[in-house]
Amino acid sequence: MSGHGSPIPMTSRPCGPLRGEAPVPGDKSISHRSLIFGALCVGETRITGLLEGEDVLDTAKAMRAFGATVTDHGGGEWSVQGVGVGGFAEPEGVIDCGNSGTGVRLIMGAMATSPITATFTGDASLNGRPMGRVTDPLSLFGTQAVGRAGGRLPMTIVGAAEPVPVRYEVPVPSAQVKSAVLLAGLNAPGQTVVIEKEATRDHTERMLQGFGANLTVEDTDEGRVITLDGQPELTPQTIVVPRDPSSAAFPVCAALIVPGSNVLVPNIGLNPTRAGLFTTLKEMGADLEFENMREEGGEPVADLRACFSPDLKGITVPPERAASMIDEYPVLSVVAAFADGVTDMPGVKELRVKESDRIDAMAKGLRAAGVQVDEGQDWWKVTGLGHGNVPGGTTVASVLDHRIAMSFLVLGMATQKPVTVDDASPIATSFPVFESLMARLGSQIVRVNS
Repeated sequence: MSGHGSPIPMTSRPCGPLRGEAPVPGDKSISHRSLIFGALCVGETRITGLLEGEDVLDTAKAMRAFGATVTDHGGGEWSVQGVGVGGFAEPEGVIDCGNSGTGVRLIMGAMATSPITATFTGDASLNGRPMGRVTDPLSLFGTQAVGRAGGRLPMTIVGAAEPVPVRYEVPVPSAQVKSAVLLAGLNAPGQTVVIEKEATRDHTERMLQGFGANLTVEDTDEGRVITLDGQPELTPQTIVVPRDPSSAAFPVCAALIVPGSNVLVPNIGLNPTRAGLFTTLKEMGADLEFENMREEGGEPVADLRACFSPDLKGITVPPERAASMIDEYPVLSVVAAFADGVTDMPGVKELRVKESDRIDAMAKGLRAAGVQVDEGQDWWKVTGLGHGNVPGGTTVASVLDHRIAMSFLVLGMATQKPVTVDDASPIATSFPVFESLMARLGSQIVRVNS
């Protein structure tokens, strides 16, 4: 599948039990950061299990453009020969980040305090997403940004020649914004401080410490205070990337709604700032079991077994949990459609500005499939129909969003009639083996001849 080529329509038909092992790709968040932090070291970082989706491959290309040597050794084995903190070279061409909001925002942060200029662009979806939430705090370091109206790509970033350290309170929960500021702080003198009122995924903090940065995290009355000493010499690492919990969400949720299913997802990351979906599913009555709990590379991991759960109940998801599962709400709403009662999801305005307006996209598709959805600016509710009662029989728009496409393909596995997605090509950005993996488990997803 290609997220940059012609549309690939797919139809998901009701299927028999999903059975077997689902080795989902490496964690996307950790894969992006492994490449970027490796580029900011002097010496060679080795990476195993890198997600080789288009988003991460675009970040690898960007690191090469900034002067790092990034080598694909095959089989998910990569190496990065870095240039050190403050060592980025000025790229000769435009940096194309494809569909990746994480990639572009982290890379902007990493180059923002070096005296170089870079221009960023992306696909139609990424070029429609707001960048001001990152460029505003980066301007405090002395960085300049010039883009399209509304702070959108294509955008040129002029790095600060004499950066100053920053103290910044993140206005809305966003790991991307926090990470961009911390990456910019690496090449600023003194201490850069980031304060977040609600904890977001903390891979950046954990990995910066692992690479040798002097970084502390303290819970205070102000919130979570992260303090970074600038201008460190980062030390190359050997990184084993755990499997992505956001990708695991799709085979897991499919197993919960397809009768007779029993699926094992091995070696998935269970970082507490990422595992909110699994907590929520358990509260709904999902049959989930964590096996072989362990720690790898500073991250908790386990094997997750998911079995058909016919008695799911609607719940209210605590708004403070949103940051730990923000990417999983689309597929959660699919599970909610097969639950009894209402699943209420408040505090999710971030979903309006992801790869698409995910509340709008899921609401339209679920309604077309016969499910009642109510929504506001920062909340939505799905009224479940119970197991076996979701009609389906519709074609939905993926709106260039990989998670929307996969969510509706999961929906079609358990509806009364098939569900077609108008374009499944964006799935390649994060989960290039989704189609083949789900087929091995027993799904009935077919490409539609155009």
